[in-house]
Amino acid sequence: MTFLNALLPVMFMVALGQFLAWRKLPDRDGWRSIERLCYVALFPALIILVLSRAPFDEAPWKIALTLFIAQILMAGTGLLALLWPNVSRPAVGSIIQSNSRWNTFIALTISGVLYAEDGLALTALCAAILIPMANILSILALSHFGETETGVTRNPFTELIRNPLVIACIIGAALNVTGLQPTGILNTILELVSEPAMALGLLAAGAGVNFIALRRAGLFTVFWSLVRLIGMPVLTILIAQHGFGLEGVPLAVMAIATATPTATNGFILARQLGGDADLMANLIATETVLAALTMPAILIAFGLL
Repeated sequence: MTFLNALLPVMFMVALGQFLAWRKLPDRDGWRSIERLCYVALFPALIILVLSRAPFDEAPWKIALTLFIAQILMAGTGLLALLWPNVSRPAVGSIIQSNSRWNTFIALTISGVLYAEDGLALTALCAAILIPMANILSILALSHFGETETGVTRNPFTELIRNPLVIACIIGAALNVTGLQPTGILNTILELVSEPAMALGLLAAGAGVNFIALRRAGLFTVFWSLVRLIGMPVLTILIAQHGFGLEGVPLAVMAIATATPTATNGFILARQLGGDADLMANLIATETVLAALTMPAILIAFGLL
């Protein structure tokens, strides 16, 4: 019931975002601007704020290693798409990217509602691990399997140092380690900037659901969507429990983070690096819808609710 109470407001905000986008309030360019605002300012401020003052009860290295192993295994699983009949190389690159990425906005919101600031802090820690690896794995996969007319490739390490969420994780972690927590005016500024982050992030996530892409989804898309939505959290839970003895809130937050659908910005990267952008749009739409069912099912199955 607690999870349902947390999930229903999230689903409402996502649905509201889709409704507003359908009504063109604002138009498509407006929603892209909102998503960009969340990405470059609101969520970085939230991550800096919660990560800087987070009292981590569990050793961060256990969480980091668990997520690192699970993410590498899921990316490797994407290579099995090569066995699918008549699959194209760009499609394989998009599958690997889908398996590697996660939706930070949704994870932060659900963890924050369920576990308050502890949930936000642990999700920010997850972000510090998952975001860099997702960028590296995605760019490497798309660069190898993609087919571009220009032949332009992007350096994954350059992409990392320019990523606002990665920068925010570094700043927040540094402040936490040094004990220099934001106070006074700086703390107030961070709180003001970060306050609308979760609401706007969920509205933008809802607005980004492409039902035209969802209607195009076939067996290939549904299969690999379920592989991502079930495989990554199950791997994470098993590794965390049996490999490192993690339990309680840290385990639940890791499960929530890895059970979210793939990130919406994967479509842009697939298009730029010669991946199958249409398939990526289908995967994003399908996973966003299916995650409402798979996430609670996994958490209930493993007794995390």
